[in-house]
Amino acid sequence: MRENNRFFGNFTKLLILNFGLTLLAVLLVLPFTWMILASLKLLEEVELDSWLPEVCQWYNYVEVFNMRGILFGRWYWNSIFVAAWVTFLQVLTSSMAAYSFSRLEWKGRDKIFFLYLATMMLPGLVMMIPNYQNMIRLHLVDSYVGLILPSAFSAFGTFLMRQFMMNIPKSLDEAAEIDGATKWQLFWDVVLPLSRPALVTLTIFTFIASYNNLFWPLVLMKSPDKYTLPIGMLAFSSSQGQQTNLLMAAVTMSVLPMILIFVLMQKQLVKGIMLGGVKG
Repeated sequence: MRENNRFFGNFTKLLILNFGLTLLAVLLVLPFTWMILASLKLLEEVELDSWLPEVCQWYNYVEVFNMRGILFGRWYWNSIFVAAWVTFLQVLTSSMAAYSFSRLEWKGRDKIFFLYLATMMLPGLVMMIPNYQNMIRLHLVDSYVGLILPSAFSAFGTFLMRQFMMNIPKSLDEAAEIDGATKWQLFWDVVLPLSRPALVTLTIFTFIASYNNLFWPLVLMKSPDKYTLPIGMLAFSSSQGQQTNLLMAAVTMSVLPMILIFVLMQKQLVKGIMLGGVKG
């Protein structure tokens, strides 16, 4: 009797939990669903109470690329190009720094690491003025290099990779060194392949953060043809603010790269987050 009561009690708790999570998921998906449905409507239908369009206007997505004064295709490419380069450089530099901080022995290593880690406490807006002054001195204002270079290094990325690399047994290093491997071969052929979950996690975080970055491109870029999507969407909203259906179509297309990356790499993302914080 007790076992039956315990079984039904656990079943009821599980049922309530699943119902609550399902309800929460539905509430989170509702705004995204409205955005997609609005992008398929005529402008007159957007303000109506009905969620569903009478006839799906797929041409709205084509019209976004043909609007006067809106370089949506160029902005789309700029965002992907900049985010891809920032992701590549940040993952590379963070991995190399994490390897040095976790696997190599040198004087003052831990003190320098904690000093480097302390830079995470500085808000990005505080560093924007000195970064902009440096870009002026290097003549990199209104350039892709100036947009990419300050984001090529990350204390958070170094911390994430270091935490993961510290979980890799050091006996592998000793075995590789006995076989004649150099420090670079040890990093590239042994440690880095074993750090794949952390690499994927850092790749996703970095790409999404760079792709959605607004303030730094807004300060640095002057030419409309070099805008990234977040800035371009501001121009879109200000000049075409009444065409909500086209704006929603543009926003829908802008989130597709992030959704695609997350769907393809979600398993590695979860694994990287779980294993990355096991050892301090």
